[in-house]
Amino acid sequence: MKLIFLGTRGEIEARTRRHRMHSSLLVSYRGARVMIDCGLDWLGKFERLNPDAIVLTHAHPDHAWGLKNGAPCPVHAPRKTWHSLRNCQVEDRHPIKERLPTKICGVTFEPFPVEHSILAPAVAYRVSAGRARILYGPDLLFIHDRVAALKDVQVYIGDGATLTRSFIRRRGKTLIGHSPVRTQLTWCAKEGVPQAIITHCGSEIVNGDEHQIEAQVRKMAVDRGIEACVAHDGMTLILR
Repeated sequence: MKLIFLGTRGEIEARTRRHRMHSSLLVSYRGARVMIDCGLDWLGKFERLNPDAIVLTHAHPDHAWGLKNGAPCPVHAPRKTWHSLRNCQVEDRHPIKERLPTKICGVTFEPFPVEHSILAPAVAYRVSAGRARILYGPDLLFIHDRVAALKDVQVYIGDGATLTRSFIRRRGKTLIGHSPVRTQLTWCAKEGVPQAIITHCGSEIVNGDEHQIEAQVRKMAVDRGIEACVAHDGMTLILR
């Protein structure tokens, strides 16, 4: 399974050469190509990637609004996401059920509910192909069934909104927002995930000194007995 980080920028104004496009991951396996998320930055551009399918984590603009004018391939998303995208012009829609492994172009996607937003309920995807297994959760506060989601995962790909600062808000009795990188690395250590990659980068990472940020992330990971790095647009990883 080959992973290409097409974009690594969150929904922020700042952008750099390393973090230019809204977060998106291209999963390739045996000739098939599945794009996870297609934010507004990708409007009118993603077609050149020629994906065989697109999978959405949730309906926020930086994850789904690149599809406002439709898509030339099937698009898969949980029913709650489609409900939030009623005005989207996608015709070939495929609802997928949470916690039900679904094979898309030879790759298995299992959506795990995560806490993040009330208006745009989100999921993280456990993605499997051959012996390769990752969890992709670019926008989350916590994973509802973390133990199952991270079981035997080789690489956790998570939310880079902040490194250590709390980014949690309350709407009534519900918590929304983003978990800091430090907390996500602790999850990985507890569940035996050996490697983490940070994407969906916020202003702290995008505007910061890349060498200092990378050193800080690596140190937090080493302190927890794992490896970690910050993704950048175009970064490629091959899992066997």
